[in-house]
Amino acid sequence: MERREKVGEEIEVVGARYYSKDFEWENLRHEVENSPSLRHHCQPHIVISSSSSSSGEDAEAWKSFHNRHSRGRFFKERRYLLKEFPELLDAHGWYTILEVGCGNGSSVLPILRAKDTIVVYACDCSMVALERAKEAVDAAEISQKLRFHPFYCDFSIDGFPSWIFCNACREKFHVEAQNNLSDVVANEEANAMRIAGTRDVQCCIGGVDFVTLIFTLSSVPFRSMPFVIANCYSVLKPGSLLLFRDYGLYDMTMLRFLPTQRVGNREYKRADGTRSYFFSLDTVRDLFLNAGFIEPFQYGSPLRHARTVVLKYGSGSIWIFEKH
Repeated sequence: MERREKVGEEIEVVGARYYSKDFEWENLRHEVENSPSLRHHCQPHIVISSSSSSSGEDAEAWKSFHNRHSRGRFFKERRYLLKEFPELLDAHGWYTILEVGCGNGSSVLPILRAKDTIVVYACDCSMVALERAKEAVDAAEISQKLRFHPFYCDFSIDGFPSWIFCNACREKFHVEAQNNLSDVVANEEANAMRIAGTRDVQCCIGGVDFVTLIFTLSSVPFRSMPFVIANCYSVLKPGSLLLFRDYGLYDMTMLRFLPTQRVGNREYKRADGTRSYFFSLDTVRDLFLNAGFIEPFQYGSPLRHARTVVLKYGSGSIWIFEKH
């Protein structure tokens, strides 16, 4: 668990400062449960067969969403990511990031601008979103634009392509990690090939140093989340990090949903077919630990790390962010 210091209405987290209204989660739950207009969010959900949908239908809904917002400014650049996750700046040398569900590039842009030794591979289930992301990177003042590699992947259904981390290289990395607990560092030649994007001259890129899941996991059906997290785990090098940020339980967005929009416990679907899930800390912890991530006190292990923090930002917004 990260160290936190409370100063008035500020919470200082190592390397960054966030502004928060003090609150107790149980008090908020009690408030929701006792409000006639809100208590339906806490009541047991009755499964109705017509309310369920396939992962393919959910992907199509998000594709339509990006088609509708392809030229607008629906998303803003997420400049706060570098404060929430200073590890992105602290890493030395060349390193790679897989952005899962990149959308129009709102997370990619600040990361690429931050350091010219970062290579980002970004996937999405919408070709329109990928095109917008590439256009945004091309238009931005970013050195070596070949550091950005977008590709199509419906990650709620399909695993990541083998060129990210093939089975042979994954096994080799795990053997090396078991024999040597120090970080496995890629050589300069491999990093140069990543920059040039010459995946065809090698079996794979050797896994990634970071995976980012930023407001992505909540958009897939809850039943698909273990599959998504397991696939994220499979492409991480031993000792690397998964950075997660998403909606927390009782966020104002959740409380605005009508009873008829509820399709599961803490799971909702909008009129356009897109969905949102709202996480508790226990749910997040169980999902990631079941996928193979470990608790932070095991930093000597070659396995992946996990840390959790929850903050309330301003009025009505609760976000959970984690580092695994």
